[in-house]
Amino acid sequence: MISVHSIVITLVGVLALVVIATVMLLVTRAPKPFAPALAVLRGTLQLAAISLVLAGVIRSPVWIAVALLVMFSVAVWTAAGRLGRVRERIRPVAAAMAAGILVSLAIVFSTGAIAFTPRYVLAIGGIVIGNAMTIATLSGRRFVELADDRWEEVEGWLALGATPRRATADIVRRAIHAAMVPTTDQTRTTGLVTLPGAFVGAVFGGVSPVEAGRFQIVVLAAIIGAGAIVATVVTAWLAPVRTRPEALR
Repeated sequence: MISVHSIVITLVGVLALVVIATVMLLVTRAPKPFAPALAVLRGTLQLAAISLVLAGVIRSPVWIAVALLVMFSVAVWTAAGRLGRVRERIRPVAAAMAAGILVSLAIVFSTGAIAFTPRYVLAIGGIVIGNAMTIATLSGRRFVELADDRWEEVEGWLALGATPRRATADIVRRAIHAAMVPTTDQTRTTGLVTLPGAFVGAVFGGVSPVEAGRFQIVVLAAIIGAGAIVATVVTAWLAPVRTRPEALR
């Protein structure tokens, strides 16, 4: 059991980091300077709640499926909200994320790269869902930003008789590339610049470094596979624009 003393020390450290971040954002007059602090607070409360819940359901396939469904629903809602007009965006974003996540996890477990057990399904599923959400947001927002910045070029293509999809083909490619850069860099520098959480957690949990490394590389490959599908589907859905996209906040 974790002690009260450890919890207090942890909260003090987290609070100090949040204060530093908030002060820096206030000094630079960045938009929404308190958003990161509120995100940490919300994340802390959610992790505390999910920790208590998972302690009782981690061996139950039914409850793990429910937990993953909740994670997926929140991820879809968050990504769709970042792309504006949630009601219009939620179905295609959900379809894109579902396709990427299901294909990626199906390959991981059908090949035996990771054992198909409830705890691994929950662990890898949660990680892939979170990263799919991020890539959906990045690819969608980057497409809209590029389409807005290069609208005169898009209009020129349309005036020459190009289809809306053809007029934005280069924008789609650039948006997909931009969305994949963080994941690609994280994978490329794993072990040199970063020690991913799944790897560190497995080692601290008593798993051998070799086994932890095997688990981590499968996770990273799953993220990349799911992310490529998500980015492709999201941008393909956004591609056929006929009017200038609305700027996203």
